[in-house]
Amino acid sequence: QDQEPKESTSSDEYIASRPTPTRQRASRVATELYTLSYLILFSILGTLARLGLQWLTFYPGAPVVFSELWANVAGTLFLGFLSEDRQLFRDEWGMKSQSAPGDEEQAIDDSTAATASHAKVKKTIPLYIGLATGFCGSFTSFSSFVRDIFFALANDLPTPLNHPYPTSSPISTTSIVSRNGGYSFMAVLAVIVTTIALCYSALKVGAHIAIYIAPLIPTLPFRLLRKILDRAVVFLALGVWLGAVFMAIWPPHESWRGQAVFACVFAPVGCLLRFYISLKLNGIISSFPLGTFCVNIFGTAVLGMAFDLQHVRLDNTGLAGGGRVGCQVLQGLMDGLCGALTTVSTWIAELNGLRRGHGYVYGVASVASGLGVLVIVMGSVRWTVGWTAVGCVT
Repeated sequence: QDQEPKESTSSDEYIASRPTPTRQRASRVATELYTLSYLILFSILGTLARLGLQWLTFYPGAPVVFSELWANVAGTLFLGFLSEDRQLFRDEWGMKSQSAPGDEEQAIDDSTAATASHAKVKKTIPLYIGLATGFCGSFTSFSSFVRDIFFALANDLPTPLNHPYPTSSPISTTSIVSRNGGYSFMAVLAVIVTTIALCYSALKVGAHIAIYIAPLIPTLPFRLLRKILDRAVVFLALGVWLGAVFMAIWPPHESWRGQAVFACVFAPVGCLLRFYISLKLNGIISSFPLGTFCVNIFGTAVLGMAFDLQHVRLDNTGLAGGGRVGCQVLQGLMDGLCGALTTVSTWIAELNGLRRGHGYVYGVASVASGLGVLVIVMGSVRWTVGWTAVGCVT
């Protein structure tokens, strides 16, 4: 899973080894600061990776029209690799956890206990948390996944153009041909089954990749991470986030704000909320990750409300969403805040880690609750006043 567990045993042991209380406090504060910095930086990078991959996979004649699928698959694959890898963070908190390949103690290191211990310890390392929670969690988006399910249900799933249109006819990427409700049910199943099956497979493939290329993976020196990289990322993360804010205020190009800049501004907020909420709530019920469930459903609801506001005319500007800037802010909230607040990679990893019965309950409850929320939030507008096309993103 890409959330830090509540039991930070190895981190506490490392901090407790410091000789004075002052140094203990400094180490705890520093670790927290490094973790926050990695989350901020990698949430922005994960959001940009998701948006970029969506643009690359939404092309004329694309065999899969819901382009968020590939971002969810790629992020889950990377999380599977990180979860299984035992080489990158072998030094853990300054102490090697495994012997070199070929050593006589290798059999002990490969035991289930050694693997579980290393997996638990590395989840307390700031860089690992940044990659798993920040990058993978922001690369994938549960709210976009559920939004695609609702679009399939409402026959509004955006589709790339794959046929020539007469120049006199308006070009639209939305469905305009009515269909029987049974076809909508089949479309809903297609989005759900395709996404879950491919993401679950990606988690396994990522783990297999980590196992097969283990001899080729280097070990990151702990001193290099703690003394150089961890400290540098504090300033880098702050600079990148401030840079996104400045670009949102003074954009080099007007369309950039709606396409990516506002998303980069809001992404760290969503990622940090997900991290701390999951940290506090996931341990309450062992068979049901309550924290991840709450952020996924809440983020889905926020996305639905932002989409409604973006697609209804709020003033006399002639544009839906309260004008061009207002529409771009709403797009940034959907792509950045909701995209980083909700996660498919953690959700799939948790489904894989739960017992079979608990996993089915958790999975069905997540999808059903998310879709139910969007039926209420988005459906109440879609099937009453209707939506208005927006032109603030391109």
